[in-house]
Amino acid sequence: MSKHNVSRRQFLNYTLTGVGGFMAAGMLMPMVRFAIDPVLSADKGGDYVATKQKVGDLTTEPTRVDFSFKQVDGWYESEETNTAWVYKTDDGKIVALSPICKHLGCTVGWNTDKTNPNQFFCPCHYGRYTKDGINVKGTPPVSPLDVFDTKEKDGILYLGQLKPHGEA
Repeated sequence: MSKHNVSRRQFLNYTLTGVGGFMAAGMLMPMVRFAIDPVLSADKGGDYVATKQKVGDLTTEPTRVDFSFKQVDGWYESEETNTAWVYKTDDGKIVALSPICKHLGCTVGWNTDKTNPNQFFCPCHYGRYTKDGINVKGTPPVSPLDVFDTKEKDGILYLGQLKPHGEA
């Protein structure tokens, strides 16, 4: 027999402290994981997506380029399809513009307005953009079209992150 007797009060004190510590650890572990996990995971923000467009086939006329990529949302993985308007400038630089109008998010088309040729046109509210994606004054869009980062690898066009027109 033990010479050290534990009173009822000490037993309850030890039991409640142990249960309280176990519950606190159970609540703190997810919070610690939430805080540390982004630091430990690899950043995939700089990845480029391959398109089916050959860089040699690009001209100074904007071309619609569709591309697909895998998007992970929590545990759900889906195949997303996106579009860009791509062309080469006179000095050979590749420009890839977002087709999303900056007014209300409709899709713009190239050279679809017969009264204003050689411009991007949004049919929702008659928004217009010049060939380089700058919004035409006096039309609904308040800012230029966003621009994709681009790179070429093995003659194929790769599109990166979408950035505001001034940052690209």
